Amino acid sequence: MFLCSPFARAWARGWGEGKNDQLTLPDANDTFRSVIFGGAMRAEVAQIVIIGGGIAGLSTAWYVQKAAHERGKSVQITVIERDTRLGGKLLTEMVPLPDAAEPLLVEGGPDAFISQKPWGLQLARELGLDDQLISTQPARHKVYVLHNGVPEPLPDGVNLVVPTQFWPFVRSPLLSWRGKLRMALDLVLPARRDPADETLASFIKRRFGAEALDKIAEPLMAGIHNAESARQSLAATFPRFRDLEQKHGSLIRGMRAARPKNAPANQTLSPFVSLRGGIQTLVDSLRSQLTADIRTGVSVVALDHNPTNTPAYRVTLDDGSTLCADAVVLAVPSFVAADLLAPHQPNLADGLRRIRYVSTATVTLAFRRAETGLPLDSYGLVIPHSEHRLINAVTMLSRKWAHRAPADHILLRAFVGGSKNPTVLQLDDAALLQLVRDELRTIFGISAEPTWSGIYRWPLANPQYDVGHLDRVAALENLCPPGIYLCGSAYRGVGIPDCVRQGQETAEMLMQFISTQVAESA
Repeated sequence: MFLCSPFARAWARGWGEGKNDQLTLPDANDTFRSVIFGGAMRAEVAQIVIIGGGIAGLSTAWYVQKAAHERGKSVQITVIERDTRLGGKLLTEMVPLPDAAEPLLVEGGPDAFISQKPWGLQLARELGLDDQLISTQPARHKVYVLHNGVPEPLPDGVNLVVPTQFWPFVRSPLLSWRGKLRMALDLVLPARRDPADETLASFIKRRFGAEALDKIAEPLMAGIHNAESARQSLAATFPRFRDLEQKHGSLIRGMRAARPKNAPANQTLSPFVSLRGGIQTLVDSLRSQLTADIRTGVSVVALDHNPTNTPAYRVTLDDGSTLCADAVVLAVPSFVAADLLAPHQPNLADGLRRIRYVSTATVTLAFRRAETGLPLDSYGLVIPHSEHRLINAVTMLSRKWAHRAPADHILLRAFVGGSKNPTVLQLDDAALLQLVRDELRTIFGISAEPTWSGIYRWPLANPQYDVGHLDRVAALENLCPPGIYLCGSAYRGVGIPDCVRQGQETAEMLMQFISTQVAESA
């Protein structure tokens, strides 16, 4: 309490007036850090608390640290993570196998990030991970789609749902002739001029028809977000498609026009990129290079705001300690942020609670290659809802990435739950594993015993971007009092690059805030 008061800050400034005096405060309440500039002590240090140690929170800390160093600002960053580990869904495990030359490399969450969105690559390179970046291995067909119970390759040239090559699309059995002709109408249908947001389902049906939605767009595009296409916001998840429609009048013409004529000579990475040691390498590198006070295994139980105080925020932890903060970043699920904000910002909390979440899980299995063969020369299989399967998709990890499994093994990962099959997650681990094995037997004919299996459950970890999402997020941001920032997958992008970008943008807003507001209180 004492260290949060204006008197304490004045006392610290007075203590630091001497040329070589050094202010030392107890580590348990490290609210001020002494910083010496040219022999004189500057005791005004902006205090930033970041609640949430996932990739969004860590990225925010990284870019605040970087900006403060570049601008000569004195900032103390504290990151609070209730779990005992950092990274959230970025989780990599090395699993040894008996009599195997190398272990399995298993991803509990995402196994890659998109290279076309530059922010993930940028962060990896800033952290010195260039030599860790890897591309996907070559595959005859990148993605298969389950069609009448049989895996069929997605036609060459199909970009998510848009066909850009004529003959592969015409020859594909995925769609009927009626469905293909309906997709071709995209070339002549007028663009929608109403600027209002619409659902992914309405957009795809309007441009390409219901069959294209069912067989291609829903398993690919809605599957990325574990969302219901009939509720999913186009503006928040696939804004590029609306832009192509507006600019070219047709997605097919627009996608063909957007194709690069010649790939850059230095373009060596595939559209999807991972790290040699797994995605968690990104988290481990951030932790080792951050100078922030990082506290894991501790929760925030209260966030108090008194705008007449300097600093204006007090963060109370479940270990009984308190932190003072000029600014607080809420890089946690929106419902967690709502609980912390409800006492002094009830309208903001109510809006945050309206962001829906769904639960998911991944089930990873290793098999001896000699007992199963490689099911597909592909990165994976997506499954339309109309196929009525109890799994949503399968990734062939050992086909997609090098060094994920010993040479005599294959490594597969099945995705379950989400908006498609939420009741599946009510099963215990043994029943869920058996369900996945039954599905793999039906689809691929794999009846062998796995040499290893692992289940990673993510309860209420996937925010849903329902139609109108971006407008609601803008309204929530406008309700935030000065010094409170929302950041993370619930708001403006769910993937690693988008979360990193949000960290960059939040860091810039923080630096502007502390340069003005904190300076005025000094």
